[in-house]
Order: sequence, then structure tokens, then C-alpha cells
Amino acid sequence: MIVYTKLWQTMKTRGISQYKLIKDYRFSSGQLDRLRKNENVSTYTLNQLCEILKCNLEDIAEYKEDKET
Repeated sequence: MIVYTKLWQTMKTRGISQYKLIKDYRFSSGQLDRLRKNENVSTYTLNQLCEILKCNLEDIAEYKEDKET
């Protein structure tokens, strides 16, 4: 399972809020909602976040083994 818990810390470190993503970078609030819920997002979205935050993919997403399987 891909989780985005690191995203929120990276955003805080870079001084970029969810509001700033929406207003200044025209980021979709629906995309942010999917990220908050650890739902599927496109590689385009992940690429946008890496460009905006000037970070690597591992700074915003990580794979965690699903313990139910």
C-alpha cells in the first residue's frame, strides 16, 4: 500500500500549505483529498508535487506492506 504521510511533513518543512497548493499552484482540492486518504493518484500528480516541493518521490510517498494479506 502506498501512503503519503511523508508528504505533509515535507510540505511543512518547505513552508507550503494545502491552501498555497490550491491557490498558488492551482492544485486540485480533490487530489489533496485523495492524498489525505491514501487513495490512488496519478504519476503526473506525484511529479507535480516533487517539482513544487523540490523533493524526491521518497520524500512524499512510501510503500507499506498491507498487514491484512
